[in-house]
Amino acid sequence: MSDAQSSKVDQVNALEVEPAWWRNQLLIPCVAGIFLILAWSLQRGWIVVNDNALLRWCLPSKWSVTNDGVALVCLTVVYVVAGWNAFLDGLRMAFKARLDIDFLMVVAAIAAAWIGEGIDGGLLLFLFSLGNALEHYAMGQSRKAIRALGKLAPKFANVKRGAQEIEIAVDQLVVGDVVVVRPGERLPADGNILAGSGSIDQSPITGESVPVAKEVSDEVFAGTVNGDGSLEICVSRPSSQSTMARMILLVEEAQQQKGHTQRAAEAFTRIYVPCVVVGTILALVVPYYFGWLTFDESLLRAIAMLVGASPCALAISTPAAVLSGVARAARSGVLIKGGLHLEGLAIIRAIAMDKTGTLTNGRPQIVGIFTADGVSERQLFKTASAIEQRSEHPIAKAIVRAAQAKDIHVAAAENVSAIQGKGVTGTVNGKTIEVGSARLMRERGAILNEKMETALAQHDASGNTVVVLSSQEKVLGFIALTDRPRAEAAQAIRSLHALNVRPVIMLTGDREGVAQAIANDVGVDEIEAELLPQDKIERVKSLLEKYHAIAMVGDGVNDAPALAMATVGIAMGRGGTDVALEAADIALMADDLQRIPFTIRLARFARKVIRQNVAVSMGMVFILIPLTLSGLIGTTLAVIMHEGSTVAVVINGLRLLAFREPQK
Repeated sequence: MSDAQSSKVDQVNALEVEPAWWRNQLLIPCVAGIFLILAWSLQRGWIVVNDNALLRWCLPSKWSVTNDGVALVCLTVVYVVAGWNAFLDGLRMAFKARLDIDFLMVVAAIAAAWIGEGIDGGLLLFLFSLGNALEHYAMGQSRKAIRALGKLAPKFANVKRGAQEIEIAVDQLVVGDVVVVRPGERLPADGNILAGSGSIDQSPITGESVPVAKEVSDEVFAGTVNGDGSLEICVSRPSSQSTMARMILLVEEAQQQKGHTQRAAEAFTRIYVPCVVVGTILALVVPYYFGWLTFDESLLRAIAMLVGASPCALAISTPAAVLSGVARAARSGVLIKGGLHLEGLAIIRAIAMDKTGTLTNGRPQIVGIFTADGVSERQLFKTASAIEQRSEHPIAKAIVRAAQAKDIHVAAAENVSAIQGKGVTGTVNGKTIEVGSARLMRERGAILNEKMETALAQHDASGNTVVVLSSQEKVLGFIALTDRPRAEAAQAIRSLHALNVRPVIMLTGDREGVAQAIANDVGVDEIEAELLPQDKIERVKSLLEKYHAIAMVGDGVNDAPALAMATVGIAMGRGGTDVALEAADIALMADDLQRIPFTIRLARFARKVIRQNVAVSMGMVFILIPLTLSGLIGTTLAVIMHEGSTVAVVINGLRLLAFREPQK
């Protein structure tokens, strides 16, 4: 993680000490509302303060104490408290030759006061400040996800130093440190279990509702809660690069990116607001010039039209829904990098998925070994693991694990390089070794005898993956592995079909027989096998041309280009590589494919809410403009209806926070 990214994490953690939204936002409309009620009551005569002895004692003797005077003071407080921020923002934008909603609100309130309708102007500013407070609340719900994440990891860790345990700050942990975590404690860092076992509550990170059983060598995450067993954990990443830190950055990025609807609304507002100003001037000048209305009547209707035409509700309609949707997804272990991707997910009609590590568990098991004459099984594993030990591919890891389990010392390989999409080559004990598919060996001129071809055909028929080793065109043998589908894969694909997301296409570099065996188990509609990384990009391009909006799901480095190319890229957050997570738009922190149908439902609901909000906000504008110009409603009712629509779209957007998955 770069210094800039670490700085971002520090800024996010600093959010913990920011005052709650109600301390600095809701306080403004509360104070303004109290003084507005006082002013209104004084003008109505419900409160009488004429010659009040206490007030006369508090005020200079030359000041007269009357209802109108005290009401004016109360209204001044309302204007200053509720309108100060809007005035500053509007003035700042005016200096930049841009007119915004704040400017319209302040102008309308001042104009109302000028013609003696100060209560209407105060009501406008009060409701406008209340709408802003609710807007901050809506946006604060997504920021709360960041604050919650920042509070999860403990600040200190118990580290083994020889025979002793010492307590140090978490940010001082280094890779390789062994930390001790007792029952009920939160884990201070990402790592692997060295000793102990137990169940760990991973819901803060992955959204899993049930604690997960963990044993020696299993990966664990900072911020999760240890259950009933004492654990010793070897730290695998510093705190600034932990899974939690990456989650924080992803949620932070989500707040910076805007969807198509929000961008369109902002572009529309930049053009629309000056048009409203021009329209208001015409509404004031034309009726008065032609003698249809008096100046005060024209001004009153122009102010009412200015209020009704202001696009306050439109400005908040999309962010309120998008940020609520992002926050709701984060609570279920799905991190969406912005409104653009939430909206994109709502319109996808087809989805492509990688096989290894995505549709399958990504932990292949060895199911067969074949050695050439004069080559022992131990020699085969020693040579294969020497080449594969530097690879992050699941098959390579499985071979290295098997060698370690057989207590085979892994030799050092030199000049290791990838043969793109086909295998790996390197030098072991001075001999050039190639590890890859049978197709690669045939291309290189290696000779496979009849017995070996028969064994290969049997494994092909069973859908197993075969890794062949050769040295200087002589085949040493092969290792057959199988990778079982994820338990939830078949149900996830059925759920996608129920959402009318089809076809579901498997893209894999494996042979067609292997791909077909997995496809039969999980129920994908189409398969594309034996693809190189560049082939995956071409397939995604062709799918985009055919279906216009598609999603791509993957976990590896070779999936990153395709993830970036798709309308929406979805990465497996737990098992995925950093490159895939960087290229993707959405991360599944629990690697749970069932989260994909859930997130699509959420995205479609968010899109529905956004459309409702846009319809309400613009519908209210189209209703109020003719009503105010014709004089059918006055400023007070226009203010209430206009600001009421702003509050309505905020509340409607917040419904996304309560989104629930349908009962299974």
